[in-house]
Amino acid sequence: MGQDTDEKTVKCVVWDLDDTLWNGVLAEESVALRPDAIEVVKSLDSRGILQSVASRNDHEPAMAQLVTFGLADYFLVPQINWRPKSASVRAIADRLNIGLDTFAFVDNEPFEREEIGFTHPTVLLLDGAAPLMDVLDLSCMKPRFITEDSKRRRLMYGEDFARRAAEESFEGPPEAFLATLDMRLCIAPVAQDDLRRVEELTERTHQLNSTGYTYSYEDLDRLRLSPDHLLLVADLEDRFGRYGRIGLVLVERRPECWMLKLLIVSCRVMSRGVGSILLQDVMRRARGAGARLQAELRDTGRNRVMNVTYRFAGFQPIEEVGDIMIFEHDLRQIPGVPGYVMLRSVDDELDAGAAPVPA
Repeated sequence: MGQDTDEKTVKCVVWDLDDTLWNGVLAEESVALRPDAIEVVKSLDSRGILQSVASRNDHEPAMAQLVTFGLADYFLVPQINWRPKSASVRAIADRLNIGLDTFAFVDNEPFEREEIGFTHPTVLLLDGAAPLMDVLDLSCMKPRFITEDSKRRRLMYGEDFARRAAEESFEGPPEAFLATLDMRLCIAPVAQDDLRRVEELTERTHQLNSTGYTYSYEDLDRLRLSPDHLLLVADLEDRFGRYGRIGLVLVERRPECWMLKLLIVSCRVMSRGVGSILLQDVMRRARGAGARLQAELRDTGRNRVMNVTYRFAGFQPIEEVGDIMIFEHDLRQIPGVPGYVMLRSVDDELDAGAAPVPA
């Protein structure tokens, strides 16, 4: 149906409308939904793949038609206007805060696909004139696991939009707004039920991944059972709903020194201070074990914010080993948890019903 997809992961499919999702041109005639369109859209949604629209049409009648077909709610931030479609795809990527290299664009017109390909060469281009069911058969549209978090991904983005709207209308400093969210963060050892989502985190998170490493389900299962490793997952919720599992920490526990091998934080919580809280939690655990704490950082070209995160948390670079920068924290001063977060930190020996630790 288009380019080679073996090595690509698609996070968002952007659809054209006229003669792609439906038959006919809305501005000229009545249109009919193409066979299998509903099944394809709903199937992608159930797999955790986001979807949007980039269409040259008048916005109101096109949205009304999507409502009539029962599909409007499946498309996030639809761009229905008369701008170049490359501008519409860029606007969708910016609003969803995900990379264009994880996008697929479906359009029946070769010119439109070529315009997207010229402007955004990493976008996967698919011929909208082909049978729509072909989209579901592409390897890049088949995540290895479908988790509860992935099934809710579109709804979680909707909750994020509500948070953003509340933040934009809030008058006051950022910390005061965060205090209104009633955030509850749980940091606990990874359980077997977490493994599918945790694997997904390593595969989907690029900007806030300290080394760029990915781990398979089997790797993670082995690490969570290893007495020489600590594998922690963070789960966040607030008054708008659950963010889901949004953070991951992997520590190699040596007798005298712990090595933080991996820190991952979902981009959706970049402004919530979760990365710093995760680091503080690891600091407290390491100090409690009487160990020094070091951390690995590998520049992937996309994760430079992680360098800032480590330095802001008090880590200092001490040496380079190949393409790895080694940081160390002296653990003498560990910042407290921000007052706007209720933290529950679960130790290996405690069960998941441990009482919350107030911030």
